[in-house]
Amino acid sequence: MPFSFHLLETPPARGVRLLAQRRVGAKPPGLHHAEYLWLMELGAPMLSPRRVQLGHVALFAAWDSMDHLDAYLADDPNGRQWSSGWHVRLEFLRRWGSVAALDGLTTVGSAHDPEEPVVAVTLARLELPQIPRFIRWGRPVEAQVRDDPGQTLAVAAAAPPRTVSTFTVWRTAQAMTDMVRGRSTAPGDVRHAAAMRERERKDFHIEFTTLRFRCLEEHGTWQGRTSIVPAAAPGGR
Repeated sequence: MPFSFHLLETPPARGVRLLAQRRVGAKPPGLHHAEYLWLMELGAPMLSPRRVQLGHVALFAAWDSMDHLDAYLADDPNGRQWSSGWHVRLEFLRRWGSVAALDGLTTVGSAHDPEEPVVAVTLARLELPQIPRFIRWGRPVEAQVRDDPGQTLAVAAAAPPRTVSTFTVWRTAQAMTDMVRGRSTAPGDVRHAAAMRERERKDFHIEFTTLRFRCLEEHGTWQGRTSIVPAAAPGGR
């Protein structure tokens, strides 16, 4: 099952209309599942406009085939809007945890080398009473990921009332693993590991998954940037 992740800068009113597609409208042919999200700046104060960026929106989607994705971007009115932004086409590598919407995924997909670049997506449905506790533990982790030299792009995203997500691009799979386990050189490198221990003690979520991908193709620009995903080293696959 191929995946795609899209980022788009757009006027806020248009962004709201695009986000509404998760609730209205017919599902495009070949779309297995989609998450429509607004972006949040990692580490930003909770009471800040940087936490609700309706002009910066994201789409994470699973497709029956890349041909269906091509048709959506070329022929669907909403798809044509997403095509004007930035997106990556992704090959599934590994899953931790699970969400019902993607329950057909195996634990391990394609093999990969620790030294090749990877893309990671987290997707969670929060327990509403646990949101204050999730924020208390999550904001320090956001700052850790934002400041880690191993990533080339890191964003958070949300869809009310309970969906939260992160999207990160890593120079190597090893760099991502080092961050998760508190072995990186970034400031406060134990914060993610500490939050994981707290989640194991008492979960924040109804369901949660981390997905690791290989980038097959990168298209468009994001905030003036291209080639956000590093090229794999020779023999890295």
